[in-house]
Amino acid sequence: MDVEEYENEPGFVGEARWPMAGAVLAAILLTFLLPSDVRIFPVWVLPSIEALLLVALVAGDPGEISRRSRQLRWLSIVLVALLLLASLLSTILLVASLIQGGDKLDTADSLLAAGAVVWGSNVLAFALLFWELDCGGAAERAHRMPSHPDFAFVQQINPDLAPPGWRPRFVDYLYLSITNSIALSPTDTMPLSPWAKSAMAAQSIISLMIIGLVIARAVNVLN
Repeated sequence: MDVEEYENEPGFVGEARWPMAGAVLAAILLTFLLPSDVRIFPVWVLPSIEALLLVALVAGDPGEISRRSRQLRWLSIVLVALLLLASLLSTILLVASLIQGGDKLDTADSLLAAGAVVWGSNVLAFALLFWELDCGGAAERAHRMPSHPDFAFVQQINPDLAPPGWRPRFVDYLYLSITNSIALSPTDTMPLSPWAKSAMAAQSIISLMIIGLVIARAVNVLN
């Protein structure tokens, strides 16, 4: 099967909504675990808005994600943008607290816990960003994969390794986000478009800052 036949194969199955919804709920819950030193808003503000947007998305396209709607698309983009904004603000405040010193991060345990929460929030936020923007989003991917995607997964590079009509799903983007945050570089999935390369580069830099500074500060506290 050549690439053109593979990408335009008729028929589709929409992606299940629950993995994406579960990731959003996990990101919301992580917000409540952040110490006050790395929060800029009252703890309930952003989670409340994010939860309302998630409810609207689930109500507008429950079950499988297959409805191509401009309104739902923008709701999803706004939700991901808020999650990404929250994680980036937490990262900035964590870095500032590590440099200047903070009352809530004066022990190795609290420091490592805060670093893990911020790192996890970034992993989920970037996974949702990759999932939302690649090939026009999940609903668009369900109907048709474009000839020039934003990410090249192994199954796209070598279709013989995947079942006919394979589509990347949220778990693929979550794996991409985790490996990029740990390896600080692409592993088995290559970014192709400028925005994908920029986003992966930004995530690697953020992850390096979190891991490097948290470990260095924790070692200093222990000593």
